[in-house]
Formats: sequence, C-alpha cells, structure tokens
Amino acid sequence: MVQLQFTKDTLPDSMSSDFQNLNKFSEQQFVGLTDILFRFLMEPKETERFLLQLTEFAGENGMSAGPLRNLVKSVLLVPHGALKNNLNADQVKQDLLTLGLNEDKASYFSKQWKVHYPMLARLAVGQTLMVNQLVDMEWKFGVTVGTSELQKVGNIFLQLKLVIRKGNSTENVYMELTLPQFYNFLHEMERAKASIDCFS
Repeated sequence: MVQLQFTKDTLPDSMSSDFQNLNKFSEQQFVGLTDILFRFLMEPKETERFLLQLTEFAGENGMSAGPLRNLVKSVLLVPHGALKNNLNADQVKQDLLTLGLNEDKASYFSKQWKVHYPMLARLAVGQTLMVNQLVDMEWKFGVTVGTSELQKVGNIFLQLKLVIRKGNSTENVYMELTLPQFYNFLHEMERAKASIDCFS
C-alpha cells in the first residue's frame, strides 16, 4: 500500500487514472490548468467563475468538460489535504509522484504550492476562526539548526496551537509559520481586535 502524506483515507480508484491522464497534458495545458486551480484555492467562493474557466479551458483544448471536472476534483484533494496536514512543497511533490504524476509536472505544481502556501494557510486560519470560536492559543518559537537546505539554517519559526470550539467539543489546530508569516498573522489579529474594540 502506498503511503501518502496528504491523506490517510483510501483514495477513489479513479484517482490514479486521473493523474495518468494529467501526464498527457502538454506543458502549456498543465500550467494553464494549475493556474486555474490555484486561483480557485485562493478564492474558494468563486465557484461559478471556476466552473466557467474549466469549461472554457476544455473548449480551447478540445476536451470534454465533464471528464475534466472529475479530473480536477481528484487533483484538488491534494492541496486540500496538504493544507490540512501542513505539508511543505517537497512533501506535496512526493505525494504527486506517488500518485503517478511525472517529475516535471510534480515539480511545477509543488513550486506553485510553495508560492501560494502562506496565503492559503492564512485563508484557512481565517475561515477556521470565522466559523469556530477560538478558545485558547499556545505558541513556541524555534530556530532551524539542521536541514538539507543550507540557507534555512538559523531561520526562526513559530509553532501555533489553536484550540477551537466546534459545537460542543474542542479541536486542536496546529500550524507552523516563518517569522514574516507570523508578523503578518499578528498584524491581521491586531486589526481584528481593533475592529472588535471599535464595536464593543
């Protein structure tokens, strides 16, 4: 059984064939589709625009819109799971390769993940806090002392544990942020607090 990092669930059988079909896309088609996917991940409320873009993409590339939509559903499972499990670009790439995507396409997708991840993580926290009540928060600072990437040694990072009330129970949400991401997060929290103070 292949071990994937973005999910522990059993995947639908169609998923491996979807990734095989994705390998048949030209480089230009794959870049175009990836662009549409990340735009949707950044603005998840824009479902109509997303479906319209997929239909246009299918038309421009001589594909059927239905099968393309199913393929996209499979592909979207990866970033959704990766976000939930806090995966970095290398882990995302590894999962894509395991799913059968070829090296070039997996590299391109994981580079896009690296670029968009800070914003996607912020959106996820924003949605979590919007839907659920924040009960408690703990944090720890750390410094990277050993890694295979030399430029990352000495980097400061912050680990957050958010305790969130969901209905009658609480759930822990863990995140790891770089220092710039943390300052950005702090800035957003201060703005939210200022808004609340303004109304109370």
